[in-house]
Amino acid sequence: MEAVTETANVGGSWTQAWIKLQSGTELRNQQSAFCVLMLFVLALLLVLHTLFASILGQPSTSLIVLLAVGFAAKVAELIWLQTIGHEITERFARVWAAGSTVATFVLTGFLAYLMNRDESPYFVLLAIPILQCAHLFGLLVTTCVIFAADATIVFWLWHFFHLHPPARPTEYLEAGMISIIYMVMGFLVWFLVNLLRLNQVRLTASLTDLETARERLVSEEQLAAVGRLASGIAHEIRNPVSMISSALSTAAVPTTPEPERQEMFAVAARESARLERLTADFLVYARPAPLRYAETSLLDLLTYVGDVGTMHAENRPIEIIADAPENLTAVLDNSLIEAALLNLVLNAIDAIPDAGSIHLRSTRFGQMIHIDVENSGPAISPEHLGHVFEPFFTTKATGTGLGLAIARGIATAHGGDLWVSNNVNGSVTFTLAVPAIPPEDLPKG
Repeated sequence: MEAVTETANVGGSWTQAWIKLQSGTELRNQQSAFCVLMLFVLALLLVLHTLFASILGQPSTSLIVLLAVGFAAKVAELIWLQTIGHEITERFARVWAAGSTVATFVLTGFLAYLMNRDESPYFVLLAIPILQCAHLFGLLVTTCVIFAADATIVFWLWHFFHLHPPARPTEYLEAGMISIIYMVMGFLVWFLVNLLRLNQVRLTASLTDLETARERLVSEEQLAAVGRLASGIAHEIRNPVSMISSALSTAAVPTTPEPERQEMFAVAARESARLERLTADFLVYARPAPLRYAETSLLDLLTYVGDVGTMHAENRPIEIIADAPENLTAVLDNSLIEAALLNLVLNAIDAIPDAGSIHLRSTRFGQMIHIDVENSGPAISPEHLGHVFEPFFTTKATGTGLGLAIARGIATAHGGDLWVSNNVNGSVTFTLAVPAIPPEDLPKG
């Protein structure tokens, strides 16, 4: 009863809110459905009238012509609805439903007049505007249409028996039963439709609340990320600044021996270089360069990265192998992908304790290019694995902790990603995936 009361009290407002939620295309499809229903009922009535002509009388030429005109009008209406260039508005849908209701009442009256019988099967057409109004309008309009349909049937009986007395009470009883059926049908459909509307409006309100909460959580997460980033920057900057300050303070003491003073100056210079490198990495991470796309051979790219990695290995017994199909190409920013892969290769070199190998492989999976950087070093520990892409996370004594974060940022800027695809002793693989052809919505330099 609570649901019934709530729906009855706010039916009109919920109806308006529900219609506003629907797009013009949905409203157009709904009106088209009522046109199809009308066409089906008209065709069915003509067939039944013809089949039971011995009971209902042979359909006259005028009646068939009127049915044909009504059928053709509905077909034209359906075609126009499906080819209309703009979406239907709420006002248009209501006006259209009102006009269709009036037209159906007029058509039904003329069909009853042409049939000229007290029992006209064409009064069943009045059920369609009742359904249409129950779907689009509030309880008041639906009630008015139901009473109009009932009044039309009763008026026709009164008119017919006025011209062809005597009146038969049983016909009025049947008309009363039909009126009750129309009332039950109209109110039931209106009630069920409004329950659906109420649930849809509530669901939409819940989705809106969830979206608001999600945006708030995202905003809070972004603020938390900024806080963590600021904390990491402060921590990373504080150490070299403290070393520089301490070294210069020691060197400034007049009694400090010259060798020690020179050593302090060297410490200050080394920490200054470290601070400069940290600042440069942070700028790259915080403000990525615009992408400059060009068609790139993956074999040439991997070969160059492998050659540079071999030079950085400094004669260590580490073999770097590049492998990719000769005809495999991708449209990407060659310099940025090269920087990301070089970072992965240098990390792989540092991860190999003594001798070992690094394999650079590239394959195509559908529309994506996968580039694997596999090293033969030990597996990444589980406590470190979940943090390797976080800014300022590093296990190196001199690392800034931004290399992998920058590499992943380059991959995502291309519409791809970077992840650890394998992590076992002797086979640690980082996979960088990028689209072979960049999506249209990605920024291009």
